[in-house]
Amino acid sequence: MPHKIDFAVGGQAVIEGVMMRSPKFIAVAVRKADKSIFVQSKPFKSLSDIATFLKWPILRGMLGLIEMMIVGLSALNFSARENFSHEKNAKQPNSNFQKSPLIEGIFFAFTLLFSLSFALFLFKFLPLLLTQFLSTIFEVLSRHYIVFNIVDGGLKISFFIIYIAFISMFPDIRRVFEYHGAEHKAVFNYEKNIPLTVANAKKQSRFHPRCGTSFILVVFIISIFIYTLLPKQPNLGVQFFQRVAFLPLIAGISYEFLRFSARYRNHVLVRIFVIPGLLLQRLTTREPDDSQLEVSLKALAATLELEKHQVS
Repeated sequence: MPHKIDFAVGGQAVIEGVMMRSPKFIAVAVRKADKSIFVQSKPFKSLSDIATFLKWPILRGMLGLIEMMIVGLSALNFSARENFSHEKNAKQPNSNFQKSPLIEGIFFAFTLLFSLSFALFLFKFLPLLLTQFLSTIFEVLSRHYIVFNIVDGGLKISFFIIYIAFISMFPDIRRVFEYHGAEHKAVFNYEKNIPLTVANAKKQSRFHPRCGTSFILVVFIISIFIYTLLPKQPNLGVQFFQRVAFLPLIAGISYEFLRFSARYRNHVLVRIFVIPGLLLQRLTTREPDDSQLEVSLKALAATLELEKHQVS
């Protein structure tokens, strides 16, 4: 039977599984080594439910970015733990592997800090450093700040594409990208208001306009315009930290753009603007098999069922 669409859903690929998030719940479905599917569901309460001003445009995008980073990394750690614990138990059948909450908390904080530091270094600092170096060779970069920022933005996008292309060569990452495609197909299945089945999901596109990949690309592009409005700093370090400080604002604006593009995705102008993001998803998604679609649909069905009981 078709389902009723009352809210947007979104998700993320994890290790041998998919995380799905609805307004009030999160579910992670993971394919175990014995081919069974384990689903963990839990309530989700956004800070915007407590402080309603955080639902205002721009602010909701800033908050959403932070919350999705935390939720996504938590889901990724959960899927890794499920796979690792199975491998450890297979080698040591009598072992009972489990981290203490304190150790898990420290590990999570370290992973989050490392991920942020790596991303800022690779996609913010290195492009800025290289652009600064090029400006000593090409006078046009030092004389025209808009050209400086266009080159900086182009380098960020290039670094991101090269990074994705590189990690996609690893079989485990390709599996994650296949689950990413399965997540998109399941979301499209839901949004088209047709029964959630593998057969229906299989027919859907693996390219979704609200994807995080498209979001990153939009952030890179919008940052070019925002950074051009900021005063240029003579010191590289000051300029770098200035740009990092404006990232939340850029993320908020990018989020609003994606919401707009999703709402009017059939308009010809919007379709032109979202093409680069959809093309980039050819790198970050792969066609999933039926078993991966099944996992994705399990995660989605779990959140929908919990939402249904929430209002009943």
